[in-house]
Amino acid sequence: MTELQIHVSDSLGSVSALLVRPPDTWLLYALAHGAGAGMGHHFLEAMSAALVERGVATLRYQFPYMEAGRKRPDYPSVLQATVRAAVAKAAELAPELPLVAGGKSLGARMTSGAAAVAPLPGVRGLVFLGFPLHAPGQPGTSRADHLERVDVPMLFLQGTRDAFARLDLITDVTEELDSRATLHVVEGGDHSFGVLKRSGRTPSEVLGELADTTVQWARARLLGRVGA
Repeated sequence: MTELQIHVSDSLGSVSALLVRPPDTWLLYALAHGAGAGMGHHFLEAMSAALVERGVATLRYQFPYMEAGRKRPDYPSVLQATVRAAVAKAAELAPELPLVAGGKSLGARMTSGAAAVAPLPGVRGLVFLGFPLHAPGQPGTSRADHLERVDVPMLFLQGTRDAFARLDLITDVTEELDSRATLHVVEGGDHSFGVLKRSGRTPSEVLGELADTTVQWARARLLGRVGA
């Protein structure tokens, strides 16, 4: 694991980042955190570890508000500028690797928002770990309107119990995006992909499903190969 600093801008300064790159790396994922926890959150650490086991390097990074210890997220323009800086850093660190970007919840939406404004240089696809389609109890799809302007393939990993994305609505959104979107549903998963004990599944099994799906999608959709 390599600790890094990513320069966002002269006014915003720099944020911390962690690069984990296995010896057999074939893909790099720039991975943004959710609204309430930073890049060191246990879910992101576990997800990164599962991907690294499968040859996928990860670059996790902080948003400025989290770096400064504030609870309230920055304005979308600041978050999207951070995404763009992180993607540029990822491309600089490993120019030989195919690059995908995305993240958990807020990190997913800010990455897609940045890509909708202008293509993220070098990014071949976006991977969303629980796209936050709407606030809990307030179903709607307006947060997905910008996805029409994203011109790279997108993988949506969503739980059936996700309070931030009612299953029928996220299904409709991905169907409207047609071939650009792939939806993978985690049965019984909540917004953080937690499952009930009665499901008989362990957290590591769910993480394995998420990582395997990401690998299979990237190989087939981005690299034109099948198999893990």
